Amino acid sequence: MHQSTASSETRPRDLAVYRERLTPSLKILAGAAIVAPMVALVAVPIDQTVSLSIGLAVAVLLIAVMVAVAPVVEVSGRELRAGRAHIDVAYLGEAVGHRGDEGRRARGVGLDPRGWYLIRGGIEGVVVVENTDPDDPVTSWTISTRTPDRVIAALRRAQRAAAEQDAR
Repeated sequence: MHQSTASSETRPRDLAVYRERLTPSLKILAGAAIVAPMVALVAVPIDQTVSLSIGLAVAVLLIAVMVAVAPVVEVSGRELRAGRAHIDVAYLGEAVGHRGDEGRRARGVGLDPRGWYLIRGGIEGVVVVENTDPDDPVTSWTISTRTPDRVIAALRRAQRAAAEQDAR
């Protein structure tokens, strides 16, 4: 069965080893919901019922847009996708997951200046993956994730499958 995704219309969904949408945290979504009373106050001179409806509609629309445009991290087939960027898993080296203080350091002062990043606030976990492609100036990928262990396991499975496929 084929399902289309936002990133690819031709890739079967069932080949995905791992998929995560990096939606904003509940704190950020709640902050966006504060727009409702502000918009409602602006529209009060028109009509109270209309102003409440407009405020609620604007808040729901804003939250829906924030969730819809959130980037996706996916390991599928031979490929790691993080947002719009993608790389063949054959070019990836060791992946290391971090949480807590290590995670804050990895996405802060520990960032590789020659690396590529997909970092989202409110997501504690991060995976740092070495890029072994000698023709690529990017030396590593740093990706926010809620489940670093699952991303690392999916990468390892995909790398093993790619190595077996290349050996044939």
